[in-house]
Amino acid sequence: MKYMIKIILVDDHFMVRDGIRAILEEEDDYEVVGEASNGKDAITLVKSIKPDIAICDIRMPEMSGIEMVQEMIKMNVPTKFVMLSMHDSDEYILQSINAGADGYLLKGSSKEEFMKALSVVSRGEKYFSGDVSSILVRKIKSEKNVDASDMASDVMESKEKMHNPFDLTKRENQILRLAISGKTNKDIAEELKISKRTTEVHRFNLMKKMGVKNVSELNNKAREYGMIP
Repeated sequence: MKYMIKIILVDDHFMVRDGIRAILEEEDDYEVVGEASNGKDAITLVKSIKPDIAICDIRMPEMSGIEMVQEMIKMNVPTKFVMLSMHDSDEYILQSINAGADGYLLKGSSKEEFMKALSVVSRGEKYFSGDVSSILVRKIKSEKNVDASDMASDVMESKEKMHNPFDLTKRENQILRLAISGKTNKDIAEELKISKRTTEVHRFNLMKKMGVKNVSELNNKAREYGMIP
């Protein structure tokens, strides 16, 4: 019997959930097994049904999608989380990434990109739409507190021969060690004398390269590959 990828829909608008369900019902590999209209109900649903993927809105009553993902990550559930939002704010995007989301799509994305994102995330990889990536780059460049010279030197370093399994730059290696030691983005920024925004960008790139969602996974993978003592 063919395995169906189990999905729950988390959005406070019925019409949105209904539209996504209609799209997925046309596909052979996916099955919608539950719906919730807020983060609290979604947590109960995830613990009960254990879906493969939860497609979540961000702004919802009682508990936001970001807060929900944070709680679920703490519980170490196997479910993958894809944020599907109308918000293209860099704040929401970075908060979702830091919370542990496996993907971020704008609600204006095409059906083709939506299905591609689900396919990528179901394989255990991360997916952030081209629109989201462009927004991040544009916002980063426009922020005055981003240390442009630091980012530029990091790009140059990434082209050099790096003796590590994930091709991390010198700066990413520094942030890896500091993050594992429990330091926050603010602490890391102060220690490395770079802006907090620059730290967030490096940390996002680091975690994306290593395919991890949180500090615990980062620590485990770094030790597995002998990158730290």
